[in-house]
Amino acid sequence: MPELIPLISQQEIKEKIQEIGRKITQDYNGLDLVVVGVLKGSFIFLADLVRQITIDHEIDLVGASSYDGTSSTGQIMFTKKPDLKLKGRDVLLVEDIVDTGRTLAKTVESMRLLNPRSIKICALIDKHERREMQLNVDYSCFCLKKGFIVGYGLDYNEKYRNLPAIFDLKI
Repeated sequence: MPELIPLISQQEIKEKIQEIGRKITQDYNGLDLVVVGVLKGSFIFLADLVRQITIDHEIDLVGASSYDGTSSTGQIMFTKKPDLKLKGRDVLLVEDIVDTGRTLAKTVESMRLLNPRSIKICALIDKHERREMQLNVDYSCFCLKKGFIVGYGLDYNEKYRNLPAIFDLKI
């Protein structure tokens, strides 16, 4: 039976998202912001984050995945491309977790082909334990060294996304 060890509370998440939302609002004031969530994991974080960004912005979604269970397969699959035109616009990619960095690096590479003016990265969790790609996470709510994290949109085989806080899953 898997064990869930509490790591980050619902209140801590809420406070950090408010803080990051204020920073993004400040940094993108006067720019043409498109917030692009990476499915599926970012959907809860994305929903809470965009409500804290008080300047006009548009929202889009992309689908990218490389996980099977607790391991990255190394193969990136794109399941949804952006619907909005991104050329000349300021894109903020929102990710639930940056782990190996491979999925996000491929997503950024794919986004660059759409010729945005800028691309920055916002992650709920910036985890360095298995990082393989050099990535600059411009906005991160929490930095963790290790663990398999679930809750608040993060899953293990599509389970645990609904948990309101973040837990370390011990299998």
